[in-house]
Amino acid sequence: MNSKIWLSSPHMGGTELKYIQNAFDTNWIAPLGPNVNQFEKEIENYLGIENCAVLISGTSSIHMALILLNVNRGDEVICQSFTFSATANPIVYQKATPVFVDSEPETWNMDPELLEEAIIDRIAKGKKPKAIIVVHLYGMPAKMKDIMNVGMKYEIPIIEDAAEALGSKYIGKNCGTFGIMGILSFNGNKIITTSGGGALVSNDKNLIKKARFLSTQAREDAPHYQHSEIGYNYRMSNILAGIGLGQMEVLDLRVSQRRENNRFYRDLLSNYKQIRFHTETVNSRSNYWLTSFILEKSTNLSLTTEQIRKGLDYNNIECRPLWKPMHLQPIFNTAPAYLNGFSEYAFTHGLCLPSGSNLTEIEKDRIAACLLNILD
Repeated sequence: MNSKIWLSSPHMGGTELKYIQNAFDTNWIAPLGPNVNQFEKEIENYLGIENCAVLISGTSSIHMALILLNVNRGDEVICQSFTFSATANPIVYQKATPVFVDSEPETWNMDPELLEEAIIDRIAKGKKPKAIIVVHLYGMPAKMKDIMNVGMKYEIPIIEDAAEALGSKYIGKNCGTFGIMGILSFNGNKIITTSGGGALVSNDKNLIKKARFLSTQAREDAPHYQHSEIGYNYRMSNILAGIGLGQMEVLDLRVSQRRENNRFYRDLLSNYKQIRFHTETVNSRSNYWLTSFILEKSTNLSLTTEQIRKGLDYNNIECRPLWKPMHLQPIFNTAPAYLNGFSEYAFTHGLCLPSGSNLTEIEKDRIAACLLNILD
């Protein structure tokens, strides 16, 4: 059998071992250290934001953001429904209730009009949401201007889940820098990776200072172990930050490689008008972390996305359905949800194609031959 072609596998840049070796040579093996400090500075410079705390995951970064906004038991947090569960789970960690909002069909991200409807209705029910979590799905920037206007109108802070969107921009500004806080992920399948890791970013110095304190077990400045608040073991290690430094050196290259993959698929499938790709708007530039499409209903093509997925899988090529919306997940089936039907349609008719920045020309040829064979 042919070797496996993965959906999005880790891709090393070549200098990561230099930073890891330095950590070993200087015995900075424990959490924190010079690699952590430098990695945070590199992220700040890249995003054009003032403050960054690197943590153990994107999930922990969202959790920390909710803690910093004093989200507690009984509160409600509005959350994009069309996303991975890691966006919503930290809301439940805080004993709060997620309120799910559907997406609009242009960017596949939170619908600003539906967002306002949800806020008005929650306020009428006596529950003004404590925060809004918007997602830049598959690297595609959300309509942040409209979403920010809604947040400001009702004085509700916005957290940007930019886990999939490092290197993506909206109106020339990096995703993750619009809201009061933004989060990144460096999981193994992301645009760059530290194996496992994430970051919390903000222009509010005090928020990131508090995040660093809480994520280091809330240990106070004393010669003994003193704690007046509940803390978390969320800080990134100096070893993983070394991987991140090597990855930052190739970030722009990785974005260009993912965008090239997207062009490859668009050219390959240009004759199939039933395939509607996830596409940039006039104000956005996507890193195209994953190239994704919706297969529209057509009398000329009787295939389903599941048949396409199984055909690729039979040839040892990994692809996946679009995210199953959170309001359809069994664990969240009692949560309030404001829906327009788009995310359910996209989940049923959508597919993510292999998009790793390390795809070879031979692998692309395999994918092309297999896809065309299935479609024809």
